[in-house]
Amino acid sequence: MTTLKYKRIAVKIGSNVLARKDGTLDITRMSALVDQVAELYKNGVEIVLVSSGAVASGRSEIRVEKKLDAVSARQLYSAVGQAKLINRYYELFREQGITCGQVLTTKENFGSRTHYLNQKHCMEVMLENGVIPIVNENDTISVTELMFTDNDELSGLIAAMMDMDALIILSNVDGIYNGNPADPESQVIGEIHNGKEDLSSFVQTSKSSFGRGGMLTKCSIARKVADEGIAVLIANGKKDNILVDLLDKDSKVVHTLFRPSPKPISSVKKWIAHSERFAKGEVHINQGATEALLGPKATSVLLVGVTQIKGDFEKDDIVRIFDDKGNQLGVGCAGYDSEEASNLLGQKDIKPLIHYDYLYLD
Repeated sequence: MTTLKYKRIAVKIGSNVLARKDGTLDITRMSALVDQVAELYKNGVEIVLVSSGAVASGRSEIRVEKKLDAVSARQLYSAVGQAKLINRYYELFREQGITCGQVLTTKENFGSRTHYLNQKHCMEVMLENGVIPIVNENDTISVTELMFTDNDELSGLIAAMMDMDALIILSNVDGIYNGNPADPESQVIGEIHNGKEDLSSFVQTSKSSFGRGGMLTKCSIARKVADEGIAVLIANGKKDNILVDLLDKDSKVVHTLFRPSPKPISSVKKWIAHSERFAKGEVHINQGATEALLGPKATSVLLVGVTQIKGDFEKDDIVRIFDDKGNQLGVGCAGYDSEEASNLLGQKDIKPLIHYDYLYLD
């Protein structure tokens, strides 16, 4: 193998990659991807797999006599299918002389810094001992508002948490197109820099056949992860040898690359960047504080510039930050609880409400 681009990667395998047209698990494709992961592993690449497929796997094992609602069907199929899926991965990797391990998680596990670090430690120990973590959402207990948008969101969280060099999102298309992928005139956008391109006019809004997300979700996640200094590649998981080709510096395989920011952020800021959904309150600041926050110098959110506190939050909880026009500026980790912060509004020369080290601007 020639020189590799990345040495530590997260790979998200989507539902449409692992599912046949009838919704059942495509064992042949799964085996081919495991072969590629094994080849990279044996060449020194550290890999975390974020794999869909539990529902597809369960759907092929059980037939229900009455119609189930979406949540019940997902819980039933995933409960049966997750066991089958991880066992299949275990057998395929064992044939390659590699050990894999299962990590099931929920969105709530990323809202607490302690749970977040526990997950990270678990996967770090696995990687240090040559075990490939295979991560999936615990669909049996994750329902409605507790669910990730889909595994694209989960893979972005994992890539940030594990300080990956790159996140590879495998879908059933070659990348982000500049039009409808079904249109022969459309072409794949090779590179997206700094998230500046407006993709909303041609990115498809429809969701994938078997997954919960779509290309807009992938773009949103990819931009955020790239802003954190991690390269994101979106490619066709049904193409032969796609993973090996993507990591080959000399390869010309078609895909979309979201170029990483040249200024990577700290691990704490990466956690905060993905924690907006866990925010417990709001902090509203005046125009002067907004200008300082968005200026060239690193600035904390000071209570002298805070005009309003909303919500009931504790010290170290995640809060959203808004300007005086109601526009969200970012998220941060509160240095006071809501009651104390409200009592200190407008005061000078005291510790920041949100220190710069615990602040992420959108």
